[in-house]
Amino acid sequence: MTVLYTPNVALLPGYVDALKRGWSPDNLRPAVAAEQLQAIEHDADAFLKRQTDLAGDGPPVTLPDGSQVSRLPSFRRWIVKDGFAGTIGLRWQPGTEDLPPTCLGHVGYAVVPWRRREGLATAALKELLPDARALGLGHLDVTAACDNQPSQRVIENAGGRFIEDFEAVAQLGGGLHKLYRIPL
Repeated sequence: MTVLYTPNVALLPGYVDALKRGWSPDNLRPAVAAEQLQAIEHDADAFLKRQTDLAGDGPPVTLPDGSQVSRLPSFRRWIVKDGFAGTIGLRWQPGTEDLPPTCLGHVGYAVVPWRRREGLATAALKELLPDARALGLGHLDVTAACDNQPSQRVIENAGGRFIEDFEAVAQLGGGLHKLYRIPL
């Protein structure tokens, strides 16, 4: 079941609708929704192009505490099945599986609340694995907050193996998280 699509003009109305309904593609920084609506209104084509940044040369990433860090190479896909349902993104550092402490894993995903519990996040994560393998990564590190059992199940159902509990850095709001690894 294909659920991942490169962000495009045809799917943009569903994405905008989700943002307007209060969903944010960033669970650590909900203000991203309003920022993205403004960016889409200003220049939708430029917004769509920024969803794929294979060189990591886009603008810095703003963290929950307001600080900024350099952008990693990345791309985002939209989860679509019977309409827009969420996003999943892959980020990496060229030449290594290591990530900076301000990046909670290679993968980030967010499903709109009215489409949760349909297996879409698990399907999206599984569908993303060949793309990660094609980049030369040997594994993906994926994290979930310790109190986010649905996200933990998504990772486990996609082949993630629990590695350890860890404390996120202060710039990301701290908090206890679980680190999983998916071998590629």
